[in-house]
Amino acid sequence: MPIPAIWLGAAGLLPFIATTLLSWLLPPETRGFALFALAAYGMVILSFLGAVHWGLALGAPASEARYAAPRLGLGVLPALVAWAALLLPPVPGLALLATAILATAAVESLAARHGLMPLGYLRLRWVLSLGAALCLLAGAAAAFNSV
Repeated sequence: MPIPAIWLGAAGLLPFIATTLLSWLLPPETRGFALFALAAYGMVILSFLGAVHWGLALGAPASEARYAAPRLGLGVLPALVAWAALLLPPVPGLALLATAILATAAVESLAARHGLMPLGYLRLRWVLSLGAALCLLAGAAAAFNSV
């Protein structure tokens, strides 16, 4: 993996960490903004993860043409799930985002078995996905505690 991808990927966890901390540290009456910011960022990241597959599908060699439809589907589905999650109350919405981020990584692991995902990307992806999912679940716990 290119060093900038590692650094930028790690930096991408900072908004997750900051909004999760705020969701626990702010008084319950102002916690809603931090929870919304966490969900909105989770939505952006989940949509970004889908876009990776759109790019892979469009740039794939002809020998991978049979994977075009599933790749394009995986390019669109995360954005739709992210949008639905943002419309939900904080606890189920944040839990859905965490689950979807991990599920996307699991599907990518299956794709890697067919040589469709770079292994360096996949390793980085799991580290970042676990960090993001933990933050989203911690935010859901903060939302649950403020009810």
